[in-house]
Amino acid sequence: MRSFARIFLLVLLGFGTGWIAVSYRALDVPAAEANSDVQRVAGSGDEVCVRCALPDFVQLAEQWRGSVVNIATENKAPKRRPGFRPGPQQGGPRGGPGGREPLERFFGPQGPARGMPRRSLGSGFIFDKAGFILTNNHVIENADEIHVKLNSGEEFDAVVVGRDPKTDIAVLKIEADHDLQAIPFGDSEALKVGEWVMAIGNPFGLDFSVTAGIVSAKGRFIGQGNYDDFIQTDAPINPGNSGGPLIDLDGQVVGINTSIFSRSGGNIGIGFAIPINLARHLIPQLQENGKVTRGWMGVMIQKVTPDIAESLGMDKASGALVADVVNDGPAEKAGLQVGDVILSFAGKEVAESTDLPLLVAQQTIGETVEVVVVRDGAEETLALDIGEMEDDEVQLAGSESEEFGLAVQNLTPEIAESLGLEPDTAGVLVSGVEPDTSAADAGLRRGDVILEVNRKPVANLEDYSALLKERKAGKSVLLLVRRGDNTVFLALKPPAD
Repeated sequence: MRSFARIFLLVLLGFGTGWIAVSYRALDVPAAEANSDVQRVAGSGDEVCVRCALPDFVQLAEQWRGSVVNIATENKAPKRRPGFRPGPQQGGPRGGPGGREPLERFFGPQGPARGMPRRSLGSGFIFDKAGFILTNNHVIENADEIHVKLNSGEEFDAVVVGRDPKTDIAVLKIEADHDLQAIPFGDSEALKVGEWVMAIGNPFGLDFSVTAGIVSAKGRFIGQGNYDDFIQTDAPINPGNSGGPLIDLDGQVVGINTSIFSRSGGNIGIGFAIPINLARHLIPQLQENGKVTRGWMGVMIQKVTPDIAESLGMDKASGALVADVVNDGPAEKAGLQVGDVILSFAGKEVAESTDLPLLVAQQTIGETVEVVVVRDGAEETLALDIGEMEDDEVQLAGSESEEFGLAVQNLTPEIAESLGLEPDTAGVLVSGVEPDTSAADAGLRRGDVILEVNRKPVANLEDYSALLKERKAGKSVLLLVRRGDNTVFLALKPPAD
């Protein structure tokens, strides 16, 4: 019996060794040539599935070592925000008033003494041999100086060619006396859930670190803005990885590492990357104009819930429900009405309400597109001329909020859940804070939820705007803000004349 067991074990080990050998032999195919899922094993007539075998991350790391850069920035120390203790990175208590957002951005260590230069570390990658670099906007935002270090040890001062805060993308340029190694773009749309990917960056300032994992999900809306469409991955990424590339097994960039979901500041296997197809669409405008011009249709939309779908006579909950139409805007001119449900836009399905802003933004100004809606139980097709989104149309709360340097938006159940809140939490979400404004001085941050204005509850944007209008001239506005698991009162001082 024991002899039989030994024989069985040896046979099993033999099969296992053979499988491992075939798996690794399959990876003799260079990454640049791996254009097919099926490859012929070197020196053999066997064909195997390369993507089913263990990937050769060694080759990918060596191949693109020269394309990933370390980005260091310097800017003047910001004002100390009153009423806020340092967060976990600076030694403050977890989840306290100074605690950080669950959706973390990857800056390096911060918190210098007042008056000292503030430095941050991030990553980027060369996408054009002439010295153009792609990174996150938040890596270089408000920087007075930007320094880029190549893996070769060469260092350069970089200039900002263009940036887009709404998608957190920035293009930099360095001047070298030789061509630089550029990493090619892949197709993030073709990326599949479960596919192997590798993240490269400079976590905590450690030059050129690689980690590997899989694509956990696509099309994630995490409450970072109207144009969320993130790739979720479990490839470990940490502070300092921001702006680094997410690479597929073909050695092509499929994403830009941007955020992690964390309550402690450490990696827990939930990271997010901007799809490279989104960046590819914006890069020409950033290089030519330094900014992005977006399409606009002039509607406020909301999610179609199962109850709403049933009440509208729809078979399933899908599309974007029109909650309001801007007067004299493109949508009104096209004939859209409050209560319409947009099913498709410019020939593309609108499965969720979060799909629509990105579809609209990508259209050419002045172009006429078809919009399919459900109205009174029947489908209608409308022709809409794409307008141009102006900066003041992005501020959803009106001039009262802009006066304080603050942008807010309605808190949807999806955004609430992404922030670790109950889906039915009432309030408005802080979607942007301008530096050196009353909102910044008060300590407000993107991701905060405003629950009260002057001790009166806020349920939505309408309540918020109405309460701001009621404030007395020259008086501060008292806000009750939820951040993570805690609430704190903040006072918005009236802007100086």
